[in-house]
Amino acid sequence: MTIKLPPVDPARMEQEWAADQDVLRNLAANGDQASIRRSVDVSFRGSEANLERLSEAAEELGLTELGHEDDEQGGDPWLFLERVQAVDEKSIRALTELCLQIEQLFDLEYDGWGCEAQTGTVH
Repeated sequence: MTIKLPPVDPARMEQEWAADQDVLRNLAANGDQASIRRSVDVSFRGSEANLERLSEAAEELGLTELGHEDDEQGGDPWLFLERVQAVDEKSIRALTELCLQIEQLFDLEYDGWGCEAQTGTVH
C-alpha cells in the first residue's frame, strides 16, 4: 500500500516555516552544524483512533514511533515520532511539508519538531 499525501495549504506552510526558521536560527546561534544527521522528533495531537492510524502508517512515511503521552489537562493525547536527518533548511522544509500532509490525512494537529544541537564534525 502506498499512502497518497494531500497537497499542503501554502499559507499554513508559510506559517510553520516562519516558526521553523526561528528554531533553525536558534540552533545556528548555539553552534549547530546543520549538515550533521541526527534524530529529529515531531509530535501530533488528536483522537486516539487517529493517532493509532498514524502509528500504523509511520514506518511507510519514513518515521519511527517514540511513544504516546496523555495530555495532563485531559485533552487529546500526543504521538511522538522521529526520523534521522540533517536540519538544513531544505531538509526541515521537507519534514514540515510531510508533517502538514500527515496532519490533514490523519485529522491530527501537528505541533512542530525538535532536535539536539550537533556541534561536532560530520561523520
